[in-house]
Amino acid sequence: MSYRSSLSAVLAEVVAPAAEPTVREGRFPRAAVTALGRAGLLGLTVSPEFGGGGLGLSEAADVVTRTARVCPATAAVLAAHFAAVAAIESRGGSWVRGEIAAGRHLAGLALSEGGPGEQGVEIPYGRSCSVVARFADVVALRGRKRQVVAAGEADSYLWSSRPLAGPDGLTLWVVPAQAPDLFVPARPCGGGPSGSATSTLCADPVLVPADVMLGRDGGGLDILLRTVPPWLLELRAAIGDDLLGAGDVLLAVGDDVLGPGAETLRPGAEGLALGSDRRPADSLAST
Repeated sequence: MSYRSSLSAVLAEVVAPAAEPTVREGRFPRAAVTALGRAGLLGLTVSPEFGGGGLGLSEAADVVTRTARVCPATAAVLAAHFAAVAAIESRGGSWVRGEIAAGRHLAGLALSEGGPGEQGVEIPYGRSCSVVARFADVVALRGRKRQVVAAGEADSYLWSSRPLAGPDGLTLWVVPAQAPDLFVPARPCGGGPSGSATSTLCADPVLVPADVMLGRDGGGLDILLRTVPPWLLELRAAIGDDLLGAGDVLLAVGDDVLGPGAETLRPGAEGLALGSDRRPADSLAST
């Protein structure tokens, strides 16, 4: 069965019946995400080597476009997921890619900092206020990320921080959602389509294995420039400005990272569930 046929079935049988209460009650579309995972759509852009569909940005945008017509919240969750997967696919380890391909893992983005809702302080693009310290094979991440889609609902988050060594650059981490002290505050800063669970995410601090680093220490900006903002630009367009709502969350990270002129980086080439038994994040990042 083609991905389009699988998507049509999920939209008709699961997403559409829950769309109205999702918007009205602000309820995260978990049943929809689970069905999309079982249909192979969460793993659409993962390499076939790990059991994924091996498709790219144009197919991901098609999935987001068709989903947005039925449920904007589910579309926003998918857009953030596909953008995170693009980064993970470029540098990630085998276990997390296999879990995504199997439809058991929803990825999120925890990259945006500062701006309205965070004391009005805007963080310059390519930098982070999140700090990290290493203790043997464990790292402690401390920081606050805003406008995180699927906050408290995803299985892992692509998280940016200052490097372990040196003052400049970014380091990326694939932070498992079950990590202790990773939480959504009692009075979160929201935004985005109703039901998308768009909120602030805090690490105070969060202890994770050192091998959840994505790529090399200090090399995160290069990964972001090549993957996340270009994918978000395309996927945001697939959803449509009229459906995103006032939060406009999907490009918050793109603008933060790229700065002025981000629209010129729209790519033409293609790139690249939730299970109840989430396992520890062993070798999530480095291969």
